Amino acid sequence: MSAMYRIIIQHATDKKLAPKSSRLREWARKTLGPHLDTAEVTIRIVDVQEITHLNTTYRLKKGPTNILSFPFIVPEHIPFDMPVLGDIVICAEIVNKEAEEQKKSQEAHWAHLVVHGILHLLGYDHELSTDAEIMEALEIKMLKLLHFDNPYDSGEDIKTYE
Repeated sequence: MSAMYRIIIQHATDKKLAPKSSRLREWARKTLGPHLDTAEVTIRIVDVQEITHLNTTYRLKKGPTNILSFPFIVPEHIPFDMPVLGDIVICAEIVNKEAEEQKKSQEAHWAHLVVHGILHLLGYDHELSTDAEIMEALEIKMLKLLHFDNPYDSGEDIKTYE
């Protein structure tokens, strides 16, 4: 049986600010591949106002951030045809600004954030330095498979991702 993924892309801001939905889906599918044969994920592309509201409401942190991950906890009594992992919310304006500041392509930075968000939905985190090392190594490996350079060679710091 081949892998089956349902990757839902929602644009709550100008579509031109984000990579094509097909690219976002490709990066998500390839990141999921080594971990699960079936899964559902939503990737929502938002503006600064929405990401700020979500960051304040759900993380109790003031101001915007680049990405948020919301894992879905499946109630035991509700059957699903495939695992629903959760949602990734990405702020297009912030991601594009970061790419420019870090002197990397927008596509490479977007790919990194999609990989990063999917890994969070799979249960990885970077709260402890040992966990951060594991997650960072997985990101580097996945990005290499996607034909992108190591994002940390440019001095990018994992702690900027919440």
